[in-house]
Amino acid sequence: MPGPLVVQSDRTLLLEVEHPDAEACRIAIAPFAELERAPEHIHTYRITPLGLWNARAAGHDAETVVDALITHSRYPVPSSLLIDITETMARYGRLRIEKHPVHGLVLASTDRAVLTEVLRSAKVKGLVGARIDDDTVVVHPSERGHLKQVLLKLGWPAEDLAGYVDGEAHEIDLADGEWQVRPYQKLAAESFWHGGSGVVVLPCGAGKTIVGATAMSLARSTTLILVTNTVSARQWKDELLRRTTLTADEIGEYSGQKKEIRPVTIATYQVITTKRNGIHPHLELFDARDWGLVIYDEVHLLPAPVFRRTADLQARRRLGLTATLVREDGREDDVFSLIGPKRFDAPWKELEAQGWIAPADCVEVRVTLTDDERLAYALAEPDVRYRLASTAESKTRVVLDLVAQHAGVPRLVIGQYVEQLDELAERLGAPLIKGETSTKQRQKLYEQFRSGEIDLLVVSKVANFSIDLPSAQVAIQVSGAFGSRQEEAQRLGRLLRPKDGRTARFYAVVARDTVDQEFAQHRQRFLAEQGYAYRIFDAEEISGIEDL
Repeated sequence: MPGPLVVQSDRTLLLEVEHPDAEACRIAIAPFAELERAPEHIHTYRITPLGLWNARAAGHDAETVVDALITHSRYPVPSSLLIDITETMARYGRLRIEKHPVHGLVLASTDRAVLTEVLRSAKVKGLVGARIDDDTVVVHPSERGHLKQVLLKLGWPAEDLAGYVDGEAHEIDLADGEWQVRPYQKLAAESFWHGGSGVVVLPCGAGKTIVGATAMSLARSTTLILVTNTVSARQWKDELLRRTTLTADEIGEYSGQKKEIRPVTIATYQVITTKRNGIHPHLELFDARDWGLVIYDEVHLLPAPVFRRTADLQARRRLGLTATLVREDGREDDVFSLIGPKRFDAPWKELEAQGWIAPADCVEVRVTLTDDERLAYALAEPDVRYRLASTAESKTRVVLDLVAQHAGVPRLVIGQYVEQLDELAERLGAPLIKGETSTKQRQKLYEQFRSGEIDLLVVSKVANFSIDLPSAQVAIQVSGAFGSRQEEAQRLGRLLRPKDGRTARFYAVVARDTVDQEFAQHRQRFLAEQGYAYRIFDAEEISGIEDL
């Protein structure tokens, strides 16, 4: 039978979704190809140099990539593309940053012409010193990260073999108890450790904190952990107290409310990037101790000042944790250069099949706006149309119906626009968590939701990241951040904690024939790449139906 994949010379891959081998093909190409479009029948992927270099750094060679394409392709694969893939992957590691017994840090090459080429770049000249011989040049230690950034942009990604400082030793072991590190968590931590730096990609609910704790037990040194917000910082602390031998006195919180520096310090991105008189005073935290390990939670959200400071930290072991390497600002190459390449990536559907995360049913509910709403939308300026479509009363009524339809199970209503959420919370008689909600109140409401005291929460984008709500079974998304793929993944992730075999339900309520519908298609791309398909229903079809 012809394969499910059409491989084209312009580096695009067309996958026939209904083909019996489509799932096996999707898994085979996922390490090196990025999904671009995911309509009903044909999904379009693209092969990029960064995707190929990430695959190479993760241990996939060109032969593996070529074999995946040939095995699943419906037609003969263009030979020019196969040559291009092989040569692109061969660029990784042609330049190496390593230690020299006499000259310290050096840039060495197995290809003299490549070294000569990059040294002619004006951007490289200020980052290196004297040329030792035809194949080696001195590197200023402070420019290790910046050099890797520049070389990647020149198309010659350097393999960093210069090693790492151990940092200040600190005893950290995993705690004994009735729990065990899952096999994929152990493999993820070990893959990072053997590489020395890099990114681990795991779905929400798959235990990225456990991977971090396992990495800390391997490093056995002082650790700086950067997280998205104070609630996340406290969840990390609670998890480390449960899963490791660390005591409360050994873990410090560095946030807007506290400034504790301990052997293990958990800091928020927000306080780290606070600016005063044109400078970021709290970036000094990176120098406050001789850290042996720096962990970046939700690395896809890493703010620019932290990127810049990380460029100076290349001698420290760095672990990035995320559910998706997609960055809406396009800075995936900086993650590769400064945090490290992707070291481990577990397909969401694979973990679902093994029972580690809950199965999820994704449903897009399309709402037809009223004539008045359509007219208001048509007359509006382009920059306000999305807000009008997202907050239409017609969508609100559907949300209310869905909430009632799933009465009795833990539900989340998620949105972007605070005024809309205020109204929904009032009409539902449900508590609302938004930006101005205090950390204490957030923690209280999250705990009430986890314990079952309340079964409905209305939440803004503050709940997108690093919030542990294992009981959540239904999420209803009424509006989102334009076409953010990472946000869609994180919101579905609120539901993926195992639920004794029960399927989670993720609704996206979308206004038909508006930019809301266009953005929804873009938002769903990453999840489609992971194997999730959105069933589409008209709002009239689901009214009063408990189980689709």
